[in-house]
Amino acid sequence: MELLMFGLVLLQGISPCFGFPNGAPTSACDDMVPRHTGVQPQPTPAPYTILTSTRTLQTGQPITVTITGTNYRGVLLEARSAASASTNALGSWQLPPPDTKFLQCSGNKEGAITHANTNLKDDTTVFTWIPPNNTNTIYFMATVAQQRTVYWLNIRSGTLIKGSEGIGLATGGNPGMASNGFLLLLALCMLVSQMLPR
Repeated sequence: MELLMFGLVLLQGISPCFGFPNGAPTSACDDMVPRHTGVQPQPTPAPYTILTSTRTLQTGQPITVTITGTNYRGVLLEARSAASASTNALGSWQLPPPDTKFLQCSGNKEGAITHANTNLKDDTTVFTWIPPNNTNTIYFMATVAQQRTVYWLNIRSGTLIKGSEGIGLATGGNPGMASNGFLLLLALCMLVSQMLPR
């Protein structure tokens, strides 16, 4: 009985070692699996969404990224090419927000963001990413853990496309609004020109 109790106490003591409370391991960079021993990802749709400040990429122009949904404790966040099946982490993240840190992925020291501890994070945790100059389309990919035993894989943002300088469209915007505005302005000009004396 004493041996059984000792075994249970020992197992309880080492079990946190099989989670990663201080961030995802670099071995998770490619497949985004957090390596929590004996735990499988949730089969249900993720209660999280990745939102971006724009739908267009401009070299060197920061893009803010937010994970919305219920509070979470663990995260692994990367940008990837939408033009290939590569799992390389692209671009670089700026100074990580509180309770998060950089994770070196694909040889890139600032290629991914992960949690630095298990403190709760929410949609006020805002990440900032800088696009590289040789990429035309990307998306953001995340693994999000509510706790060690409850996590979702492959949460994906919409695709961002390289755009012209000064043109960006925030996620949730309507690309048809710009052309509608032009047509309205054209119609207004035509109406005014008809009203002017000749």
